[in-house]
Amino acid sequence: MATPYLRYQLHLHRAKITRLVLLALVLGALPFGAQAQRKSRSSASRGRNGQVKSVTVDNLLGYDDRWLHLGMYVAPHASRYKIERANLPAGGLDTRVIANSIISPGFSVGFLSDFRIGDYGALNFSPGVSFLTRRIEFKSNGYSPSNSNDPAELEDQEVGSTQVDLPILFKLKSQRRRNTRVYLIGGVKPSFNLGNRRKDPEVNLLQAQSSDVALEYGVGLDLFYPFFKFSPELRFSHGLTNLHKAGPDVYSRSLQSMKSNTVTLYLNIWSGR
Repeated sequence: MATPYLRYQLHLHRAKITRLVLLALVLGALPFGAQAQRKSRSSASRGRNGQVKSVTVDNLLGYDDRWLHLGMYVAPHASRYKIERANLPAGGLDTRVIANSIISPGFSVGFLSDFRIGDYGALNFSPGVSFLTRRIEFKSNGYSPSNSNDPAELEDQEVGSTQVDLPILFKLKSQRRRNTRVYLIGGVKPSFNLGNRRKDPEVNLLQAQSSDVALEYGVGLDLFYPFFKFSPELRFSHGLTNLHKAGPDVYSRSLQSMKSNTVTLYLNIWSGR
């Protein structure tokens, strides 16, 4: 592995625990939606003397009866490569170079469309464009150039890309509680590079494949306002494709697998009409 075994195990277990806690919170909140449907469409909060302090009104009535909903999103994210080191011809690991994947920020923008499937389901298609820069830190462990393609000293590698995302996801929604509702979402996301961005091609020799397919899942919250719906959503993405691109340089030879790994906060805004 590219990172020490203990560090890798701690990261793995921490990630699993975080996802399980999020799913448990969502599943625990689902039953409350059923109780909300028994209440009236508006309610008043009164003080001790009976005076009305505030009135809560359900927004966007009949919104869920439509078969199609449209919107747009902006999504900051943190991304990295899940890497595996290359084996020597004899079967052992090449220990001359140490590689560590670094988490890097980026963002995405795109459009939203939800196709209604019954009272609690929807098919989500949200094409967009993502701007990513993933970094891999390379350190010397007795490294020395073995051919003319190798640099005299190792340097960190950046793989920048602008890609088109075409996610197809299924959304499972709870019953609406006043002006809020929670949902689970999951599916696959094919991605295609429009072009790789290399800040300094003479230094950044490492390259990646031009297409990927990722497994995605997450949790979101619908907030209904008088003229639109706002849905913050946390989504995890795990690439299924090995993006490693073979090359003559020492960086490519040191790795045998590079898979995408991204955590994204989607800020979805849906039209109320």
